[in-house]
Amino acid sequence: MSHKNADSHIHVNIEFGEGDGKIPVDKIVQKVENYRPSERVTYKMIQEYIENKYDFKVHTAYIAEVKRSLGLPMYDAPNAVEELKHERKHPTPEKVEVIKDALKYFKVI
Repeated sequence: MSHKNADSHIHVNIEFGEGDGKIPVDKIVQKVENYRPSERVTYKMIQEYIENKYDFKVHTAYIAEVKRSLGLPMYDAPNAVEELKHERKHPTPEKVEVIKDALKYFKVI
């Protein structure tokens, strides 16, 4: 913000309620509900879901591999390296299906 004084002002009068020329409040509430950002699903949440439902653990690299194969958005990891020390391991088809189930549960896909 600047410490300068404004050159001009715009005054807007809005009337809420029912009737001609008024904005209905219930439609505003509905728009707010529709535009509410969804909770960010973490790998830890996916791991916990899989462990609780299927009683085994999956590595975060497997989750990333499945997300990559589905073309889902990936975030840059702060600890990412340019070259991998080891070749990427691919998850088994069973684990791929379990991870896809978890992604569907969290409405990622």
